[in-house]
Amino acid sequence: MELRRVRLPLVDPFASSLGVETERLALLVRAVTPAAEGWGECVAATEPLYSSEHLEGAEDVIRRFLLPMLASRPWSSAGELASVLAPVKGHRMAKAAVETAVLDAELRASGMSLAAHLGAVRRRVASGVAVGIASSLDALVDQVAAHLDAGYLRVKLKIRPGWDLEPVRAVRERFGDVALQVDANSSYTLADTRMLAALDPFDLLLVEQPLAEDDLRGHAELARRIRTPVCLDESVTSARVAATAIALGACSVVNVKAGRVGGYLEARRVHDVCVANGVPVWCGGMLETGIGRAANVALAALPGFTLPGDLSASERYFPTDLTPPFVLDDGHLRVPEGAGIGVDPLAEVLREVTVSSEWVPLRGA
Repeated sequence: MELRRVRLPLVDPFASSLGVETERLALLVRAVTPAAEGWGECVAATEPLYSSEHLEGAEDVIRRFLLPMLASRPWSSAGELASVLAPVKGHRMAKAAVETAVLDAELRASGMSLAAHLGAVRRRVASGVAVGIASSLDALVDQVAAHLDAGYLRVKLKIRPGWDLEPVRAVRERFGDVALQVDANSSYTLADTRMLAALDPFDLLLVEQPLAEDDLRGHAELARRIRTPVCLDESVTSARVAATAIALGACSVVNVKAGRVGGYLEARRVHDVCVANGVPVWCGGMLETGIGRAANVALAALPGFTLPGDLSASERYFPTDLTPPFVLDDGHLRVPEGAGIGVDPLAEVLREVTVSSEWVPLRGA
């Protein structure tokens, strides 16, 4: 397996739960087998601001713990990796990158697409866009207008105390019934219930992760007090947690991020739990390059993904993507049909953006 760091400039500085980033430093994992090779992308940010994982830590865990485990224990398919790597607690983003690379190689060898393997039912998926905290309401409205003109079907606004009601009001008044939702990134507490209830008249699709990630009980109480559907993001780290959150009434919508739950196979299980309970899901994004975006688009083609995801076109973030660009077509992205994730990194671009590369043999696998 190869661990490769790449650095891609961003079109604009991007403010989110990942921090304010002017470039995307990403870790790629490449699995090479006698039959094929596959790619995975670790979505951990350079700083532990979205979760406890961060890029250098993920790379260290992969090198020092995950790959030695794969080399020393018997396994024959990507579906077995979760149990093989289970002794390492947490580190789901690191595990997801390794599992995705192995799964991609496995599917390329068999000629099956990731979308088909996961159970996709669509050939294209609806695309939404996330808009960070703007410098002013006028700047925010201008950003939203540009994204709607580009064809995006849903807008997500980042909110926080002091930047919530007025931004939502400004966008709703300017753009009418545009599909609109907000993301709080755990910025509020139950003491803010009155303010969050003030969002109800704006007919939002959902409010995402309003409270702390470990506060399922608080989310359940909030969901009883407001009309806007409560969506969980950071709180849902597995299918088991999703089932618990739904049973508690802590959410009526779930954001699925494969890196957050440990990989695309567990993401499918989260999807299945939600579908069984009548809870809609949508696919979140983590500033992925085309490698991670391809896998996300495949996941979002499953039947339970009934809301537009954070699946922006490549040009939204990168002047040049690692892969052939994902292009918005009538508000949708096409699901890759080739084997595995269905895309390959462009060799010349990969060379230009590579920061470091390290090969780790897995002789015991």
